[in-house]
Amino acid sequence: MRGIWSGPGGGAIVLGAVGAGAGREGEGVVTGEGGTKAPRVPPRWFVRLAWAVHRGLYRAFGGRVGLWRPGRKGWGTLRLTTTGRRTGRPRSVIIAYLEDGPDLVCLAMNGWGAGEPAWWLNLRAHPDAEVRLVDGRRPVRAHAASGEERTRLWARWRAIDPNLDGFAALRPSGTAVVVLAPRPGGGAGAEPAEAGVGGGG
Repeated sequence: MRGIWSGPGGGAIVLGAVGAGAGREGEGVVTGEGGTKAPRVPPRWFVRLAWAVHRGLYRAFGGRVGLWRPGRKGWGTLRLTTTGRRTGRPRSVIIAYLEDGPDLVCLAMNGWGAGEPAWWLNLRAHPDAEVRLVDGRRPVRAHAASGEERTRLWARWRAIDPNLDGFAALRPSGTAVVVLAPRPGGGAGAEPAEAGVGGGG
């Protein structure tokens, strides 16, 4: 089974074999005889390298490589452009997503490390953003799913990666389920300049 990982700022997509999953989101992962083995996350340097390679391929091929649509049993990738919370400048990052009707659903997992990814901090300050998909660009408005919506969407991610709860338990805080909904009256703007690593602020 492939794991769901992301690079600095929650940006890159890294694929690889992972261990067994565990329990509900936020539960501790039991190890030892009769227990469940904690999933393994690649070293941070590897995650950063993979992010750089993914981003480099996207730029080298003018966006023709690096993005794909979700499959029946897998996630897709999109390029998210936010407004930097400190600079006010466009910040772009490539992240995984699922489709939920007209909405796009992402996880603010920060490579399963501590802290919030920069792109999510930017969206919390400026919810309006733009995504680029395989078939074009789309203006969106972000919100964090809660209650039944969060439970339902988390279950959809878990169906793709049964190790999801084990990965989430590695983080000291909860992982936001971010919904990118179509923005009413939003027109696609000019293609922004390529932003810094991780979609920073």
